[in-house]
Amino acid sequence: MLLPLEGEPFLYPIPKMKNSTNTTHPTSATTTHSSTGSIIIAWIDGILNRIPLPRWAIYTLFAVGLFLILLLIICCCCCCCKKKKNKGKDKEKIKLGNVKNSVTTSLVQPDIEGLQRSQENQYRGRLQYSVEYNFQREEITIAVKQAASLKAMDSGGTSDPYTIVYLTNDTRKKNETKVHRKTLSPVFNESFTFKLLQTELQDTEAVMQIYDFNRFSKHDVIGEVRLLLRDMDLQHVIEEWKELSDASSMEQERLGEICFSLKYIPVTSKLVVVILEAKKLKKMDNDGFSDPYVKVQLALNKKKWKRKKTGVKKNTLNPYFNEEFTFDVTLEQIQNVDLIISVWDHDKVNKNEQIGKVFLSCRASGNALRHWSDMLAHPRRPVAQWHNLQPAEVVDKVLALKSHLKFPRPNR
Repeated sequence: MLLPLEGEPFLYPIPKMKNSTNTTHPTSATTTHSSTGSIIIAWIDGILNRIPLPRWAIYTLFAVGLFLILLLIICCCCCCCKKKKNKGKDKEKIKLGNVKNSVTTSLVQPDIEGLQRSQENQYRGRLQYSVEYNFQREEITIAVKQAASLKAMDSGGTSDPYTIVYLTNDTRKKNETKVHRKTLSPVFNESFTFKLLQTELQDTEAVMQIYDFNRFSKHDVIGEVRLLLRDMDLQHVIEEWKELSDASSMEQERLGEICFSLKYIPVTSKLVVVILEAKKLKKMDNDGFSDPYVKVQLALNKKKWKRKKTGVKKNTLNPYFNEEFTFDVTLEQIQNVDLIISVWDHDKVNKNEQIGKVFLSCRASGNALRHWSDMLAHPRRPVAQWHNLQPAEVVDKVLALKSHLKFPRPNR
């Protein structure tokens, strides 16, 4: 305890009063906020004053910048949405790697054996011929003069040659020369006249094939000469020698072309085939025309399954159909389905004749396989393409179809 010194009065300490409530005057808070706002406004105003531009220009630039930022944000959002949509489409896309028979681009490429055969350069001899076209009568005369240095086909080192002459616009009309025995340099001196319209000159070839005659076996092809008439000056008589080329193992008869589109929809299991048109079809009637119609057939596991057909187009070699057919085919079935497109000539009296056909599936090849693969790779999108018709017997041999497909009856 402290005692006061002598002569000083005694003072008691006065205790400080504690406020039970911490009250703040509203005027002081408002003053604080207003002072902070004033400082920020003054700071922004100071920055704007330093920019050597009028205020309206500054505000305009600010608005443009804000607009560009918003535009960039919108573009980013759109890109993200598009990527998500494409991912969804990729999930639906049929992966060709999962399809049986492993459809790959290597199957579309030419066969190595075929390339090697085409590169073989075997000399087969020469042929002398002449070509004359009569524009008034619309007739062409092909004369087979003689051949020289023909390839020996018999064991005795000789051949028994004769020549077949025809035009590709109508391969039913073929003419033959006489057979010349045991010679490699026959003199034929035979001529043949064919009816040929001027409108057909553009797409017609004259073919001269020399065969070796065999009495007890199939005649062997020595070689051939093919002349594309549109490349020849038919205003004058043409006479020349030409070397024989290797004749194809199968007669290349021009049956025509057909165009159709394919579309497969995996979600609904629908195969949509649209037969569009055909052109340059083979003449099947005596008047030089045909009455074509198209059959669309499906085979499942090499067994005939479903079939539909178009209407008949009268007296034309270039019919336009534009008819659509829809088939129910599941994703599992599409891997084992053969699509067969065949063109027929309708005949009221006699039996309908088949002009040609083509088939598409995972086991097809070349152009047909490419079209089928494009359809599977782009679901819901129609893919159209032209195809050359092939002889029916050739396609049927490859397909090797069995009897009609029969589904097992449900047990009752």
